[in-house]
Amino acid sequence: MIDSFHYVYILTNKYKGVLYIGVTVNMSRRLYEHVTGMNPGFAHNYNCRHLVYYEQFEDIELAISREKQLKHWRREKEERLISSFDADWKFLNERFLPSKSLWQIKKHTNHNPPIL
Repeated sequence: MIDSFHYVYILTNKYKGVLYIGVTVNMSRRLYEHVTGMNPGFAHNYNCRHLVYYEQFEDIELAISREKQLKHWRREKEERLISSFDADWKFLNERFLPSKSLWQIKKHTNHNPPIL
């Protein structure tokens, strides 16, 4: 029996102008890293901190394959996928980072994530 899930996810900035696609084995921790800007790179440079889409997989190989597929799509197709998931593109961070964790992120200064 598999205890954990693997995720393909899409983040955007607050203006919903940039999309970032990633894969992770721990969505809470990875989202925390994006929100706090812990890791340099594309998502950090373009302030992609808002979760707007995700898919859950039991098999990491399937998740990686799906991530690669989505990364080859045109922006319009990615937008249709997100809209089919949530037409309003609501930010979904609280599904993985409860309000208390968001408060801790704002107070946290040394970038060591709380245990989630």
